[in-house]
Amino acid sequence: MQRVTIVGLGIIGSAWAKNLSDDGLTVRAWNRTPRDFPFYESDVARAIQDAEMIIIVVADPPAVESVLETIVPHLKPGQLVAQSSTISAHWTRLFAQRVEATGAIFLEAPFTGSKPAAEARKTIFYLGGRTEAVEKATPVLRRLSAHILHIGPLGTASSLKLAMNLNLAVMAEALSESLTLIRAEGISDDTFFAALHLNVGRSGLSDLKESKLATRDYAPQFSLKHMNKDLRLALETAGPLDFPTTKALKSLYDRGMNKGLGDDDFIGLIRLLGDPEKSLK
Repeated sequence: MQRVTIVGLGIIGSAWAKNLSDDGLTVRAWNRTPRDFPFYESDVARAIQDAEMIIIVVADPPAVESVLETIVPHLKPGQLVAQSSTISAHWTRLFAQRVEATGAIFLEAPFTGSKPAAEARKTIFYLGGRTEAVEKATPVLRRLSAHILHIGPLGTASSLKLAMNLNLAVMAEALSESLTLIRAEGISDDTFFAALHLNVGRSGLSDLKESKLATRDYAPQFSLKHMNKDLRLALETAGPLDFPTTKALKSLYDRGMNKGLGDDDFIGLIRLLGDPEKSLK
């Protein structure tokens, strides 16, 4: 498979497009709003015309729906559509029906890993769909990832991705609250993280966010608005299940959105906790 179209040129889509192009694949890119980007194609029909694989990576279910309204009339039998946006199982199955009605193949391919992972080809893909679709997509996805996991039928990968992000959101809030506590007690960030490195509570997330917290760098690796959306979808998927922590955290994320923090990294939510202006060193 040599011809790939990336639909969605945000943080992740841009990194994937660059990596696939660097590997010598023929890459085209399309975005719902025009972008100044290499191999960007303004006409969607030309963008997907000869694509063997089309990867959609946009913000949420309405964005995926908007993309499909544009590209479905141009899909051809046998083309593979990998839907990598974080949505729910409900939306995954609805979108799959629309794509498969054209004779194209649908694969759900949500992923874990923010900007650094995408750039370093360390994305982890969760795949949902038929084995044939997984096998067809794997040669391309392997170029972008550290691991590929086939979770099960359509919908299962989306639900697992929401569960992973729910876990990250709770971990990030605990990290932020514990750091805010020690700052208020006059203990330095360096001391906090030195202790955390020796504690069972250390995590990949704390390692990833340590420097951002210490320097108050809230440039997005994964934005607060996207995590807020994922918490909403997780609660919708949970239905009658009682998730008190997630409900409380969703309210805090809503406050962050109302404060205009949506485009910042989700770790920037710490600012709602009374984070002192400067960390001690």
